Amino acid sequence: MKASLTIKVLAALVLIFLPAPLIIVIGASFSPRAVLAFPPPGLSLRWYQTVLADHEWIMAFVASAGIALLAAVATTIAALGAALALERSSARVRSAAETLILAPLLFPHAALGIAFLSWLVALQANGTMIGVLVAHVVLCAPFAYRPIAVSLHQIDKSVSEASLILGATPFQTITKVLIPMLRPGLSAALLFSFIISFDEVTVTMFLTGPDFSTLPVKIYGHLADSADPVVAAISTILIAITGGLILLIDRVVGLGMFVDIEEDARGNA
Repeated sequence: MKASLTIKVLAALVLIFLPAPLIIVIGASFSPRAVLAFPPPGLSLRWYQTVLADHEWIMAFVASAGIALLAAVATTIAALGAALALERSSARVRSAAETLILAPLLFPHAALGIAFLSWLVALQANGTMIGVLVAHVVLCAPFAYRPIAVSLHQIDKSVSEASLILGATPFQTITKVLIPMLRPGLSAALLFSFIISFDEVTVTMFLTGPDFSTLPVKIYGHLADSADPVVAAISTILIAITGGLILLIDRVVGLGMFVDIEEDARGNA
């Protein structure tokens, strides 16, 4: 009885502790003072007005959202192609290819940033949106490939074989049979890739220039120079956007698919 009560108390404490940083950030964003403070001495929309009136913050947000969207789409398409190509390959080839795809997870992001910097400087693409986009596609590849590969593994191979036997072309089999059945994996790949790209700061710091920056890089630079609640206001806006995206995804495909994908991934690990 006591053990059960202790577990419930610990669970309640965890549920209280997890959202505590979010509550602090949201509360601090309404402070009227020019320093981060919680609880705020008063309530003010001053810092939200500052963010929305600042052209640089708006452009940084647009740049991050644009790169994240392009990276998510490009990575998901590439991951889908890789998963389809590797599904029927030998175990040795699939293992080697998957190791290559998952390689970005094995290296520190600072080292990857230096490597990308050297490569993009040689191509004269450093400090450009294209350079950052290419780097983000590579970084997002592991997070897009895994859910698609797991979803593809769950599909009975006889389904695609039956489609081909009944006269469908390989392209029709992929677009009209496999892709609709892969919707959970594709949705997860798009979501994970978008989040990873939008939040990426370590590698991106090496690749941005004076004329181009993303929101996380700008936030990092702002924190180095100032401790005002502007960053808290931006964070609160991003929390609201993220909450809206989660509700939208739950409406469209359901959040249960992420649990199914994770459980299947563990079962095949």
